[in-house]
Amino acid sequence: MRNMDNEPVGSVRVLTPSGMLGAGWDHATVERGIALGADVISVDGGSTDSGPHYLGSATPKTTAKAVARDLRSLLTAAAGAGIPVIVGSCGTSGTDRGVDWVAGIAAEVMAEEGLDLKVARIYSEQRAVDLKEHLDAGRIHALPPLGELRAETLESCTHIVGAMGHEPIVAALRAGAQVVLAGRATDTALAAAYPLMKGMPAGPTWHAAKIVECGGQCTTNPRAGGVLATIDADGFTIEPLDPAVACTPTTVAAHMLYETVNPYEMREPDGTLDVRDARYTALDDRVVRVEGSRFHVADQYTIKLEGARITGYETMSFSAIRDPLILAHIDAWADLMRTVIRQRVGQTLGLADHEYDFDLRLYGHNAVLGDLEPESGPPREVGVMLLVNAPDQATATAVAKVANPLMLHLPTPRMDYLPSLAFASSPAEVERGAAYEFVLNHVVDCDDPTSLFRIETEETTRA
Repeated sequence: MRNMDNEPVGSVRVLTPSGMLGAGWDHATVERGIALGADVISVDGGSTDSGPHYLGSATPKTTAKAVARDLRSLLTAAAGAGIPVIVGSCGTSGTDRGVDWVAGIAAEVMAEEGLDLKVARIYSEQRAVDLKEHLDAGRIHALPPLGELRAETLESCTHIVGAMGHEPIVAALRAGAQVVLAGRATDTALAAAYPLMKGMPAGPTWHAAKIVECGGQCTTNPRAGGVLATIDADGFTIEPLDPAVACTPTTVAAHMLYETVNPYEMREPDGTLDVRDARYTALDDRVVRVEGSRFHVADQYTIKLEGARITGYETMSFSAIRDPLILAHIDAWADLMRTVIRQRVGQTLGLADHEYDFDLRLYGHNAVLGDLEPESGPPREVGVMLLVNAPDQATATAVAKVANPLMLHLPTPRMDYLPSLAFASSPAEVERGAAYEFVLNHVVDCDDPTSLFRIETEETTRA
């Protein structure tokens, strides 16, 4: 393995092929990163961007074939170069099931390619009973906008994960892992782990890790592939892996605005990255040099908790409106629809308003911005989405079925005929199953950065 000992080095090169495992990339860009001297490959395997379903249900949003394709690209390249591969937040949300899912795919790829690699699985899922002990001891604290955590909230979660920092990953690497498959982790910890293990300074390392977290998003063409970060004692450089693409001071600096509350600071489990004094310099028309980044170690090490629970079961139906008389008074029509649905559900199903809920969204008219929509005037066409939530699937579907003729034929009070709208599918009611919500935005104080995580290693056998 190249650079896998613990001796100091002058610089470390981190190859990040994409912002997410399963998103796909041109393997030629990975080969170019290897040729440029990459010391480690890191890639994120998940996100909370797509909502709470994936954590609540412990299912991935990516397909196994796409993950296998990307892993084949990474594992064969890394094995040939003798460098490690780090994947974090496996299976989208980083649950134990997600780690095992990615590990199973990796094992199949390695067997097919005849690779002998030592694999470490780092599990980040938390038990409510253990977290209640931390809660009782006063070690769990809320992040805005949530308030004090109650034990009942922990018990209601179907899955809870802790977002690990770099330390568990470093522990796995030091134990000889060539492939690290981690549960939920901060996006930056994946790229920061190896450079920090090799003695690179925290300021440049965490800043570089932030810039490369989404692969080519810090370049002039985010779709073209990943990037290579070279970190040294004084700063770091960023280079795109596609020769036709460039990094500029603007594209690199702009990524500090991405998913951060403060464009100058970013909190990690062990401290805060501070880029107020960072300087971005174009070394040529493709490569950017960054210096001046600092890192302030926190007084208390903390691990962020993420948890999701079931809020009910959903059924959806969708119809489309092109009738100009309805569209001329679409808000009044929507208000009438809400009123009549409540009346009909009470009459036919005997349900009180608090026993179910629904959302009526007008796509093509304020569905995204709501009252903040700056445009005015009647829309040309509108898609009406009815989303019903109830304690069980049967009730949610029953409410949607009561609404069915209204979604198809409801006229406005000014119309003297019965309109016919257009359902998008038949049957119109689509059962979506359990719906989830995020309920944890808290941190737990930890004296040992690895105490909440479990590391398991295994050797693969060549087929």
